[in-house]
Amino acid sequence: MKSNTKADPKASVAIKKSSRVPGVVVTQTVEQVPLGKTTPDFTRKPLAVTVQEGKKALLKAMVSGDPAPTVTWGRTKGDVDDPKKYANRYNERTREHILEVLNAKLEEADTYKCTVTNEYGHAVCTVMLKVLQAGLKKNQGDNGQAPQDFRAMLKKTVVVTRKKQLPPRKEGEIDPKLWELLLTAPKKDYERICLDFGVTDFRWMLKRLNQMKKEREDERAKVVEKVDDVKQIEVKPNGRAEFSVDMKLADPNSAINLYKDGTFLPYGDDDNSKHSLKKTGTKYVFSIKDPQPEDAGFYQLDVEDANILSTDFQVPDVGFTAKIKNAKVVESEDAVFQCVLSTPLQRISWSRDDSSLEHGGKYEIAVSEDKLTHTLTIKSCELTDKGTYHAIAGIASSSASLVVEADPNHHRGTGDDDNLSKLQKEKDDLEAAKRAADASAKSALGDGGDGSGDGSDGGKGDGDGKDGNLLGDGEDNNKKDDGDDKKRRRNGPLVPDTVLDRGVQFVSGLSDTLANVGERAELSCKLSSDASEGRWYKDGKLLTDGDGVTIIKDGACHRLIIDPCTKDDGAVYRFEAEGRKSEATLQIQDPPKIDADALGDFTKPVIVKAGENADWKLPFSGGSPMTIQWYKDDGELLPGLNVKIETSDTGSKLRLTKCQRKDCGEVKIKIKNEFGTMEAISKLIVLDKPTPPQGPADVVESAVTSVEFKWKPPKDSGGCPVTNYIVERQQVGRNKWTNLGEIAGGNPSYRDSGVDPGRRYCYRIRARNAEGVSDYLQTEDIAAGVLRYPGPPAAPKVVSAFKDCVNLSWSPPADTGGTKIIGYNLEKNKKGTNYWGLVNQNGPLTETKYAVKDVFEGAAYEFRVSAINLSGAGDPSIPSDTVIARDPMKPPGKVRDLKLASSDYTTFSLAWSKPKEVKGVEDEAQGYYVEIRPIENLEWTRCNAIPITLTSYTVLGLKAMATYWVRVIATNYGGDGEPQGFDNYLIAMPPPVKPKFKDRNMKTFVVVKAGNTVRLNINFEASPIPDIYWLKDNTPVAKHVTITNSDKGSQLLIPTSERSDSGVYTITVKNIVGQESFNIEIRVTDDPKPPGPVELDQKIPGTVTLSWTPSPDERRDDRLHYMVSKRDSFKRTWRTVADNLFNNTFTVVNVLPGWEYNFRVFAKNDMGLSPPSQAPVFGTKKEKEMFKVDIPEAKSLNFESPPSFIVPLKKRTSPEGYECHMSCAVRGDPAPRVTWYRNDVSLNTNTNYHITNVCGVCSLLVLRAGARDDGEYKVVIENKLGAAESSMILNIKEK
Repeated sequence: MKSNTKADPKASVAIKKSSRVPGVVVTQTVEQVPLGKTTPDFTRKPLAVTVQEGKKALLKAMVSGDPAPTVTWGRTKGDVDDPKKYANRYNERTREHILEVLNAKLEEADTYKCTVTNEYGHAVCTVMLKVLQAGLKKNQGDNGQAPQDFRAMLKKTVVVTRKKQLPPRKEGEIDPKLWELLLTAPKKDYERICLDFGVTDFRWMLKRLNQMKKEREDERAKVVEKVDDVKQIEVKPNGRAEFSVDMKLADPNSAINLYKDGTFLPYGDDDNSKHSLKKTGTKYVFSIKDPQPEDAGFYQLDVEDANILSTDFQVPDVGFTAKIKNAKVVESEDAVFQCVLSTPLQRISWSRDDSSLEHGGKYEIAVSEDKLTHTLTIKSCELTDKGTYHAIAGIASSSASLVVEADPNHHRGTGDDDNLSKLQKEKDDLEAAKRAADASAKSALGDGGDGSGDGSDGGKGDGDGKDGNLLGDGEDNNKKDDGDDKKRRRNGPLVPDTVLDRGVQFVSGLSDTLANVGERAELSCKLSSDASEGRWYKDGKLLTDGDGVTIIKDGACHRLIIDPCTKDDGAVYRFEAEGRKSEATLQIQDPPKIDADALGDFTKPVIVKAGENADWKLPFSGGSPMTIQWYKDDGELLPGLNVKIETSDTGSKLRLTKCQRKDCGEVKIKIKNEFGTMEAISKLIVLDKPTPPQGPADVVESAVTSVEFKWKPPKDSGGCPVTNYIVERQQVGRNKWTNLGEIAGGNPSYRDSGVDPGRRYCYRIRARNAEGVSDYLQTEDIAAGVLRYPGPPAAPKVVSAFKDCVNLSWSPPADTGGTKIIGYNLEKNKKGTNYWGLVNQNGPLTETKYAVKDVFEGAAYEFRVSAINLSGAGDPSIPSDTVIARDPMKPPGKVRDLKLASSDYTTFSLAWSKPKEVKGVEDEAQGYYVEIRPIENLEWTRCNAIPITLTSYTVLGLKAMATYWVRVIATNYGGDGEPQGFDNYLIAMPPPVKPKFKDRNMKTFVVVKAGNTVRLNINFEASPIPDIYWLKDNTPVAKHVTITNSDKGSQLLIPTSERSDSGVYTITVKNIVGQESFNIEIRVTDDPKPPGPVELDQKIPGTVTLSWTPSPDERRDDRLHYMVSKRDSFKRTWRTVADNLFNNTFTVVNVLPGWEYNFRVFAKNDMGLSPPSQAPVFGTKKEKEMFKVDIPEAKSLNFESPPSFIVPLKKRTSPEGYECHMSCAVRGDPAPRVTWYRNDVSLNTNTNYHITNVCGVCSLLVLRAGARDDGEYKVVIENKLGAAESSMILNIKEK
């Protein structure tokens, strides 16, 4: 039996039902839910979310129910109706109901409730939203308590101490710091900033810079309403480095963070702080007191996570060689200040008093070519220009005064002085009246309601509403004295004399407050009247001083103090006064706390011996539930075989059993609850015997009677220092080990003097500390008394050469042969012979230098040297360079005929002639050096490290279009000659070529269909690299047009063209040689629309005049025209009778009587033809009747039919538990709608049945037939012409 009972909204039925999703409560509000309907439920409930302050939080839920339920959201401590804070939407693609918390704040951390409702019930679930503090707030208080020493031991997880680092600069790319500086700098500073980074042409960067600026502005818009007047960092005359910005915060409580090189930088608000912030109105000034070289770095100012300002503070090592001097000039003359630096500098800062001076107008700032001399010129000095001027280079400064004397030859009439004085007085009075009017207007309108605004005359508000509110009792802080007050007084009121008294008002209301258990909490508000009394309420209950609180009234300020706070103090507090109310929530937190003494004991290192147990114990307090986690070296410790953890509500214990050396490290406990996290760190030290000394052992010396070797200390000393090494020796071939004794642990080496020549020995070394003796290190076999010769020294170097002496020096060999070097043998060879003669006939040389005097003048010699140790002389070195015994040569003169043979963008090809020889003054050149210097540098760079002998050279690796100074230096044994350079600098570019276009068959007219891409490639030849300009109809191209330039061509790209892009585009290629232009007409059009109806008119026999309505495109396309075609009853083919018609009429001639004519009119443009506009059939009757054939009109057929069954349902019997398939075939036009029923209940939405309809064959599949599927099944088909049905009985046969 079916129930037609519907839900009664006033019914008291509440049936609790289980949900498929844990944590969801489903309540059915009707006694019985109709078939096919369901109560609401969650398919997926919202998940807990933790976000950082200022970010967007999303709570998502998926629901089900029939009918479709409605979804509402709520929270425990407020509502979610404010559209500025919350947004509720539904995503159809993902089928998710979403609550967006647009700008999450700490007070919005709460328990949120999601309710799903339809007419049969409702489902409810809750979800937690946690908001993490983003960073330290400016002037964040510490509740008046001095910080305890033990807090320095804890890690604070909420302080942002580092900022994401800028990516390192890659070779050939722009420094990321330059991008950051340009993003926040005003356009007038672009050139100066780019020059500091060596970028001389920044125009190509502007497109990317504008795109990056737009993205940065989108980030700023979340936290800052406006940013103006950005000033980069510079050193002021007062000795402080300052940078500033004018900005208005969207939220006055936003965190303002300062970073240096990515590291958070704390700052204060007074002049005594190293880093300080001062705010005047909306202007923020950051300063560095007494800047030093270590203060140099990349500074960034962030509001929340958005970067507002970036500046690069450089402190070059520079001083003043000559400081600026006092100047005295006569009026109208120029004053000049000049200083000389110790180090070249691109620019310095000039200022007058506290105002920076910029180049242009009144001031001219110049820098010499060597960047050492800097000049400030003050043009046409006036009496007002006198004062103190400063030159600042890095952190060094120089000051001088300027005195301007009146020009005695310039006579001023007394009338002019009187007029000037009168004008100045009128100007002062006008400004004073304007300031007074502004102050009065703000006072009348109540500006400064909450005390956070600025004073009317630039003074800062006091935060207590004393900004001149008519409704408050604040005083005008801008009044200084009576005289000033009189000066600002004006006649007449700014507002009507009668102002309605609105009664007492809140100047500042209560605000939500967070407090910790045991600390002091204070709620305060301020009224507009001192005489008003008020009452405090807690959760609607009146409070008095006897309720554990302190109530204070201080004039218009009312305060409620709770000291100390308990958990029961968390509530909604309200203050009422004369009908005005203000509410706020006091939330009591109980974060984890650790006793200072217990923390001090915990942080002491735990020292145990290997195999012993290590224990830690730490008591704590705080709100439950607590989460306790132990870590060792940042890895979490879990209970196990060697780890024992015991935790209670007031403390936790950790025991590590059977500790080994590998267990040494940092041990940390993390205590966490919903209000915060505390950490404490200790250290575990496990003492054990040391590891073996590290090998291999190196043989220092192996002589005939002694062996010396050394080794490395143990890798692990066992936690305490190594005191001794135990050395044992074994002769190879024997089994006995002899103990040689112990040596001190500070010197890991040993010399054994008791060895026999020719024998081999093996040694074992053990390390000893306070905990025991290590395993041994065994050396390789060491031979004693074996002859080992030293390796060859380095080739001798010729220090100087004369006609009777050659001075040589050399380096000792790297391989000494195991013993010390006792001397050297030096040999010489006369060039052209194979004989090497010993130079030191009197014995080995003990030094690594020697003067060879046994030489002949003019002869060429080579020298080699061999080292001698206790075993004898080793192999000789490779020969030295050939040296001629002669007196030193004179350096050569300058090269001649230096010229530039050719050049391109990366190379210079040079050629020159040898310098002349002048006997006794300039000798012959034996080689040449080529040097270059970029015009902006002071140092020369040598292109070839080894002198070249040819008189030509190609300089490679130049920068395109860069300018260089080039010179060539001749050289010989006597040294380098005087350099010979060019008179002018050279530019890295091919020979100048006037711009010309390469393509001979360039198109001058291009037709493009609207919506398609336009791409024009223009190739040209020009040198140097030209400037390229594109114009459209003699105006700059639109922003959506992309221009890509290279040194050989340019491309114009319109990604998606529109009709408005039609026009004449002109490309101009220009360089220092000349310029060339080329015009291309682009026509953007579309397929034309057909003309309007065509009318026929015959005024003259044998002709017919066609007229039609213009095509809609005629106004937009001046090249659109018309074409007329004709078909007669004789030939039955269409022929064009007219084309290129720019009017809307045409007369067709030779129209024969008795014939029928059809006419069509096409609109035509550059894209083609439009669909035709058909004219009515035209014909004239002849006097003689013609044979006429009547062709019957074709009749349309109607195939519509009512629905019917081709194959009906048939009775079936199916075994229980198996699939059961039923089908029938239907027809009908239009296609009928098919509905399946079981016992007159629709099955189309029942998921237990699979229903299909393919090409008129309708099927129903019962996946697992059971007794519940027994009954009558019926198919109903319907369309607009009727309906039909077919039924059957399904019997389920039991197993």
